[in-house]
Amino acid sequence: MPRPPQRIRLGDLLIQEGLLTSEQLGLALDEQKRTGRKLGRIIVDGGHVTEEDIAKALARQLRAEFVDLRTHQAKPELIRLLPEAQARRFRAIVLDQREDRVRVGFADPTDITAYDEILRHVKRDIDLVVVIESQLMAMLDRVYRRTEEITGLAKELTQEMADIPIEFGSLLGSAPGAEDAPVVKLLNTVFEEALKMRASDIHVEPQEKSLAIRFRIDGILHVQTEADSKIATALVLRLKLMSGLDISEKRLPQDGRFAIQLRGKPVDVRISTMPTQFGESVVMRLLVQNAGLMDLSRLHMPPRVLERFRNAIHRPSGIVLVTGPTGSGKTTTLYAGMGELNTPEKKIITVEDPVEYRLPGLNQVQVHDKIDLSFARVLRSALRQDPDIILVGEMRDQETAEIGMRAAMTGHLVLSTLHTNDALSTPIRLLDMGVPRYMVALSIQMVLAQRLLRVICENCAEPHELLPHEREWLRFELGDAIDGHRFRSGRGCAHCSNTGYQGRQAVYEFLEMSSALVEAVNHGDPNEFIQAGREQMAGNTLRRDAVRLAVAGRTTVDEAMRVSSQFEEN
Repeated sequence: MPRPPQRIRLGDLLIQEGLLTSEQLGLALDEQKRTGRKLGRIIVDGGHVTEEDIAKALARQLRAEFVDLRTHQAKPELIRLLPEAQARRFRAIVLDQREDRVRVGFADPTDITAYDEILRHVKRDIDLVVVIESQLMAMLDRVYRRTEEITGLAKELTQEMADIPIEFGSLLGSAPGAEDAPVVKLLNTVFEEALKMRASDIHVEPQEKSLAIRFRIDGILHVQTEADSKIATALVLRLKLMSGLDISEKRLPQDGRFAIQLRGKPVDVRISTMPTQFGESVVMRLLVQNAGLMDLSRLHMPPRVLERFRNAIHRPSGIVLVTGPTGSGKTTTLYAGMGELNTPEKKIITVEDPVEYRLPGLNQVQVHDKIDLSFARVLRSALRQDPDIILVGEMRDQETAEIGMRAAMTGHLVLSTLHTNDALSTPIRLLDMGVPRYMVALSIQMVLAQRLLRVICENCAEPHELLPHEREWLRFELGDAIDGHRFRSGRGCAHCSNTGYQGRQAVYEFLEMSSALVEAVNHGDPNEFIQAGREQMAGNTLRRDAVRLAVAGRTTVDEAMRVSSQFEEN
């Protein structure tokens, strides 16, 4: 029977377990004195041990069970035995119930105060279990969803608006001390829930008789709540006030941005409004500023793609293009590359619309068409600032493309994006834009095309029997070797909101401008270029990379097919 918590010196335990050296512990203790942070967090962040190592060591010391929450089937009704505030404060979660006992997972099983408080609350004996803190907090985020709260606040706002007379400034939260205005509380709750659910976008869409609020999670829209259409005007007005837009203009689209703090994290919100038949539709993109940029090694690029992309961005000149549709992760890839290039020896200027993430050490410029601060104009000025590397957010037109390519030909490294279906069509698209052939041939170093596909939830992953149409689709890449592979799918669980997927990963293809391709561009025959490009790529297409992830069990065949349908097979 597990014993109640005991006082344990974590550092001594980790040394005893052979997970930490005395020198490493000394450095961690010094940092703890200096910063006041928890010792365990300092040790994990230092890369000496993992959260799992610490949890398992504590479990062995306490003779308690260790539970991996990634494989635990959550029971929301049991988890809610603890109020959310208590669960988060004490970093504890109710896992199971057995007659007159409950199993409770603790991130810190040595916290005697937490144990006593929870014992008093549940009024039953506790079997102490050790869990990993990050897994625990993620599960709390999933279980304590605030859908009901959002619906309740929406109803409250509807009622407020029905009660005439009402002070409109108070309703919108624009009056002093009006933080408790219904619309303010509703929006704050929506933003917090969106962050919890890892949503990239929030859609506020007025319909004839209702207002739909939807979240885009892992590239797919999910309905969060539906409310009375009466509150649409108040929501839109509040959002316009927050982003400094013209509240009197309802006939034209508007774009803006504002910054908010959510759960201690600074979040930039890009907002776009558009007039529709039943009112103004609003879409907001959430950009978490301190989320930490991905480095190239964590993008899960295939080794050869990573090697060639690194080689391309470390060249002193030329242009590297990342292509794909909106929401395919182009910006993440570019910023990851930029993070590797960002050293004190290099002057880096970015020209973006808008600046999505603020990076120290970079000179970031946001274009502003209303004052004629266009990509082309900023780019011309940037070239007079003695840059080594220039990032252009998007090659939108012939003028921008030509300036960027001229810069690449005159000793600068240029990174940019372009909206094309695949790598092969990118040079042809530039020619169609009116860029001279010699510029396309001489300036492009590499084109990287990518898509994002959803990853199977590891908690509910199970073997998948191929359907006839899936088998036929796979035959193109795998031939008769299909039966030699085992495929998976997610059945859906509380961890993934019953979708079967959690998170996304990119698939890639690339094209490097060899002498054969340069010659093909100069000849002016698109078919000749496409043939030469296919020979160079040797079948290493987006489709093949999607099949690779399906074979590896990272994604489903259905998801690989869905993503592959977004582009034509080469």
